[in-house]
Amino acid sequence: MKKKQFVVIGLGRFGSSIAKTLYSLGNDVLAIDADEETIQNVADSVTHAVQADATDENSLKTLGVSNFDVAVVTIGSDVQASIMATLLAKDLGVKYIIAKAHNELHGKVLKKIGADRVIFPERDMGVRVAHNLVSSNILDYIELSSDYSIAEIASPEDWNGRTLKELNMRSKYGINVMALKRNNEVNISPSADDTIQPGDVIVAIGGIEELNKLENEINR
Repeated sequence: MKKKQFVVIGLGRFGSSIAKTLYSLGNDVLAIDADEETIQNVADSVTHAVQADATDENSLKTLGVSNFDVAVVTIGSDVQASIMATLLAKDLGVKYIIAKAHNELHGKVLKKIGADRVIFPERDMGVRVAHNLVSSNILDYIELSSDYSIAEIASPEDWNGRTLKELNMRSKYGINVMALKRNNEVNISPSADDTIQPGDVIVAIGGIEELNKLENEINR
């Protein structure tokens, strides 16, 4: 899978979480924030971290924002700056724009000015959003703690016709299969002999590093 290029604008807790997770999954991440200290805090966890005013068109042009696949606008409490940064990213030709909204009205405005997707931090965790952006196979991602997560994984083609025993996820990746979803039915205690069929969804629990390893392998 081709490495994606993300620009994350606004590095509060939510934005930092997205930026760091995207980078840990092997993507190029440019992080932009107006605050120097905030930039220093994430500098080692992303590809590039730059102090800049994201509401200034020339600044964004200079940083080459138009070359990025995805812009994630997660500016904090400044609604006007959030709208301006989203508008500029759109005008500069970023292919896909995700913007954080504080309420439904803010979300409607962001949609109208070109955000492809609007997210509400109260409903969407940064880590979950990042995983969904990177992987078409990861359908949902719930962070249980700083160490463990649950992921819903759409089974890739090469898993079809193989049993859970053959896939051997516990020894290969260090993760445990909790359930198997097929059509509208959920098998909450699949056996080792259950065979994966096209369209199956596997619900797995494991360490974040282990799930990342599986995710990266699926995406190759």
